[in-house]
Amino acid sequence: MRSIEPFLPLKALCSGVLLLVALPHAHAVPSYARQTGQACVACHISFPELTAYGRYFKLTGYTIGDRQLFPVAVMAQASYNSIRNNDDGTGSGASVINNRNNDAVFSAASLFVAGKATDYLGGFVQYTYNNVSSSTDANGITSLKGHSGLDNSDIRLVGKYAGSGSQEPELIYGLTVHNNPTVQDVWNSTSAFGFPYTASPFAVNPAAKTQVDNTLAQQVAGMGGYIFLKKSIYAELSFYRTADGAFSFFRAGQDTATPGAVARLRGYNPYWRLAWNHEWGPNSVMVGTYGLRVNRYPDNSMPSTPTDQYTDYAVDAQFQSVSGVHTYTAQAAYIWEKQDYKASFPAGGIGAGPVPINATNNLQTFKVKGTYYYQRKYGATVAYFNTTGSADAGLYAPAAVTGSANGSPNSTGYIVELNYLPIQNVRLMLQYTGFTKFNGGGTAYDGVGTRSARDNNLLFANVWVAF
Repeated sequence: MRSIEPFLPLKALCSGVLLLVALPHAHAVPSYARQTGQACVACHISFPELTAYGRYFKLTGYTIGDRQLFPVAVMAQASYNSIRNNDDGTGSGASVINNRNNDAVFSAASLFVAGKATDYLGGFVQYTYNNVSSSTDANGITSLKGHSGLDNSDIRLVGKYAGSGSQEPELIYGLTVHNNPTVQDVWNSTSAFGFPYTASPFAVNPAAKTQVDNTLAQQVAGMGGYIFLKKSIYAELSFYRTADGAFSFFRAGQDTATPGAVARLRGYNPYWRLAWNHEWGPNSVMVGTYGLRVNRYPDNSMPSTPTDQYTDYAVDAQFQSVSGVHTYTAQAAYIWEKQDYKASFPAGGIGAGPVPINATNNLQTFKVKGTYYYQRKYGATVAYFNTTGSADAGLYAPAAVTGSANGSPNSTGYIVELNYLPIQNVRLMLQYTGFTKFNGGGTAYDGVGTRSARDNNLLFANVWVAF
């Protein structure tokens, strides 16, 4: 006998957001582990990298197990950061890049309201206090200032179809509402939950980044539908709009008043995802593609102007072999972005927006990483990243530390990371990020001082705890 679990209307999805958020805050233990009765390693290689079971749990709307009275968890991080050269080379009073260099610091804490609301509705809402958020005064002096706001969040309404005699669903289908493109994805080759899973809050990062690569995080509201057929074919279509009006909750804590501080989109912007997945024994492999088209106002405070258009195309892949003794995982992704400055280029810059000297540009990002864990306690990861694209002195102008002498966005580097999990709720991490090229150069890349790419190399030690 065939069975179809009912698919609730969109009204229930909106009600579920309120239900999850309104639940009381108590009992700081991993809410999903309590809900399912499973250890954290059932869903994660090491948070947030998902296993096959973890992906299934997410696709079924976080609804497996028993609803908890208090579906709450907390997470906290402390870190030690050491940048290779902490002087920007300009000789100014603001020449120190990191005023907590070679110092231990409490980094951040998050509260999660996460779990099952009904048999068809679940999700997570993350609210984070960032203790090392930076602010710059009128004299150009940067200091640390604690700041809180909504972090990655995902609410799902799901249904399942099982044929006669099926032991598990042949088709999973659902709706998702979230606030970061790819946060809804279940493979760790995409950006929101891609490697590095934990990054230093004091890192000096390259100037160029594609729109789908966390550029719109916590600034947009995404709504979409997906299907997962026989654990093999995944397809999704979502749309992103500015998180304002009824969707303002999804960017709570963002600076929406300052021109250029957040992204503002025109209308509803499409995101697509297609992936082939295969699982056998302890192994799984995925090959996929995804993309995003964004119509973005140059200045978020001026929504009556024309918009610039960004189109991202990506291909990605993932492999996992998970066991109690030896675990191997690998992910790779390539993103190609076309930038069409329909608003900024002819206008020569709008408000706080970019002032490109080219009408169109392109940007490419390649990332690959491999991880090994022994007994799910001792882990090592090696990663490589490379960004290339059109030179544009308007977008990538000379500037201390973060600028480009030749207007190039090209950056190349590597990450080596060691992990130790003494218990499932605690992770000790040592991470080293090295650059061989930064914003178009290896030496004197910024065009202001004498800073070289390797001056941005960073040693990062982190303690991550969740309960």
